[in-house]
Amino acid sequence: MVKPKKHLGQHFLTDLSIAERIVNQVQQHNGYKTIVEIGAGTGVLTDFLVKSDNFQTHIIEIDTESVEYLHKHYPTLVPYITEGDFLNIDLGALFKQQSIGIIGNFPYNISSQIFFKVLDHRDQVQEVVCMLQKEVAERIAAQPGSKTYGILSVLLQAYYHISYDFTVPPDVFNPPPKVYSGVISLQRNKVKKLDCDEKLFKRIVKQGFNNRRKTLRNALKSIQLPDTLKPNEMLNKRAEQLSVAHFVELTQLWEATL
Repeated sequence: MVKPKKHLGQHFLTDLSIAERIVNQVQQHNGYKTIVEIGAGTGVLTDFLVKSDNFQTHIIEIDTESVEYLHKHYPTLVPYITEGDFLNIDLGALFKQQSIGIIGNFPYNISSQIFFKVLDHRDQVQEVVCMLQKEVAERIAAQPGSKTYGILSVLLQAYYHISYDFTVPPDVFNPPPKVYSGVISLQRNKVKKLDCDEKLFKRIVKQGFNNRRKTLRNALKSIQLPDTLKPNEMLNKRAEQLSVAHFVELTQLWEATL
């Protein structure tokens, strides 16, 4: 078995029953035919993915030793193994703009970056099933009013239906992490474009949560909150109290002042 590379921030799952349970979360939302496994490592998820006739498994793996291991143990997958950093790969070009699903045990240290890339390719990525640090998983699936509700919660929930599926203990990994993990699923919703300026929406969300202890009235001062908006009651709330729809409404009102 390939020795895990600690500098990659990866903890390799060793419990096959949990691996199977993760793969069983895949719904092939919107009927995509290619599922992309990020960081397959020694193939614990791959073993179950390749048993399905419903989709073609494609692997993106950054570690050379892991790629060699995968080539040896999954010869039929060799044409579908891409060596490289998922964050730097052009998904549109690699998969010719075709719809895909994504699955993986995401490295803790880059999980948020992976999701920001998913957002950039939201018209292509129809589903994500992944395991990551429990706190991050809970944050992404959190609802308004929760202390864990944050930037990723709002941005991802604007375009995806999200569910927290189950929790995974540290002792089923090699090496064991110091924290629990969580498995979540994201399915693309029908929103092609928000009913507002999406760049302004993202800017308002980020600024609001970067000052989450403040009311939005105070949190948004640094991006020149329009005077005509100041009487709005939404601004008396903190960012964590607003739903996606509220942030869209606030963005629309902001746009109207420009």
